[in-house]
Amino acid sequence: MKKINWNTIRIIVMFLIIIGLYLFAYQKNNNRNIKAVEIDFMGATHNFIKTETVNKLLIENLNTMKSITKDALDLNKLEETVAKHPMIAKSDVYVTVDGVLRANVYQKTPVARVFSEESSFYIDSTGSKMPLSQNYTARVPLLYGKIKKEYAKPITKVLNCIEKDQFLKQNIIGVVVNPNQSLILKNRNFDYEIVFGGPIYIEKKFKNYKAFFQKAVEDSVLYHYKKVDLRFLKQVVCTK
Repeated sequence: MKKINWNTIRIIVMFLIIIGLYLFAYQKNNNRNIKAVEIDFMGATHNFIKTETVNKLLIENLNTMKSITKDALDLNKLEETVAKHPMIAKSDVYVTVDGVLRANVYQKTPVARVFSEESSFYIDSTGSKMPLSQNYTARVPLLYGKIKKEYAKPITKVLNCIEKDQFLKQNIIGVVVNPNQSLILKNRNFDYEIVFGGPIYIEKKFKNYKAFFQKAVEDSVLYHYKKVDLRFLKQVVCTK
């Protein structure tokens, strides 16, 4: 007669108990009602969209919150619904252990504002249209002229460089797109125009301009210029 291996039986029993407890907890957790909705705007200092608007997007097609169980939620669908809002880039939606439906919302980043006869809107960091907000007005350069489709990506790169650089963001208030898609930039505190040329060698041109500006401020000559030309990569040409 074989000797019973009680250690093996104990391990099997403990393993079954653990699985049973896990399944019980999982089922109980999924059947728990959603008790609250919380919205977090990630990396945002200003909100273009109200919390109440996102909250409505999350629950507009559902019953009252108390009747919603965790296993009845389609989190992917909720994320897609929130991301369809024209001011939102994406969202991460999940449910916490204690039954709170949370949404981490990433807003679009406006990099320019367009005025046209038909409407006014932002251009976001991807080059797409973004509506104006009644909640907050972004301080971004005004964009004049029409961008051709084939130049949208490089010109958006110029706008992104301005948005991400503190000096440029504070000083560049306008971008004029000429019919040939060359650019002229407008400065906040001085009357001269900045001839940027085509949207190429972007980082180099801005580096040259910042170096020029720092030297010109020290020499107090900026008020004498009418044009600052950045098209020549080895020098900045100024016209009085």
